[in-house]
Amino acid sequence: MSAELLAERVDQTLVLTLSNPGARNALHPSMYAAGIEAIVTAERDASVRAIVLTGADNFFCAGGNLNRLLENRAKDKSVQAESINRLAEWVEAIRTCPKPVICAVEGAAAGAGFSLALACDLLVAADNAKFVMAYAKVALTPDGGGSWFLSTALPRQLATEILLEGKAIDAQRLANAGLVNRVVKAGEARDAALAWAEQLSQLSPHALGRIKALIEAGPANTLRQQLQLERDNFIEALHHRDGLEGISAFLEKRRAQYK
Repeated sequence: MSAELLAERVDQTLVLTLSNPGARNALHPSMYAAGIEAIVTAERDASVRAIVLTGADNFFCAGGNLNRLLENRAKDKSVQAESINRLAEWVEAIRTCPKPVICAVEGAAAGAGFSLALACDLLVAADNAKFVMAYAKVALTPDGGGSWFLSTALPRQLATEILLEGKAIDAQRLANAGLVNRVVKAGEARDAALAWAEQLSQLSPHALGRIKALIEAGPANTLRQQLQLERDNFIEALHHRDGLEGISAFLEKRRAQYK
């Protein structure tokens, strides 16, 4: 069976499942293209309020397929460059998507699979899940933004340990470091992510999109720039129909209904 990205709707949530039977859901360029298309389509569909990314068969993702990488050595370097560029486009699509993207990890997230998990807004992991950047063990370097996510989110020493040693790190240690939001029992990551997605779906999609954009912009801005950006977004949110509904619902002590 071939590698593919499965898509299904669960209420207001789009569930994307990495599937590559027999290869621990190893990634393939066809998945990247499907992932980009799925995110773009979800952005345009008002009925989709959140996205969950997970893996099939109680395993998230083994990362890249080493046999395919060996085959690419015999081809022009542009072939591998194009593949990595497509992965990067998918990562950027996840980061810039105005809707919450929650990753649910069972088993392990390795290499670019780890990068994909880090690209998501929120991360739920099974208590027996493992995360590993084993590039150095096969004389390669990270892709999918893994080095950026780790080096910007963690102390330099911990990021260096993860990237240079290439050893597996458990979900609880990553939770203690702030990279995993919730650790749940094995087999429950997908359901926990879906429940969280449903909670977020009750909030204003307009406000959530603007908040995601503020978070994305923050690290590159000075305090003054971020304050100005916050001002502009606050004003737009206040004058949006969701702003009226949110404030009115709170004052009237009822549940807000966002369209």
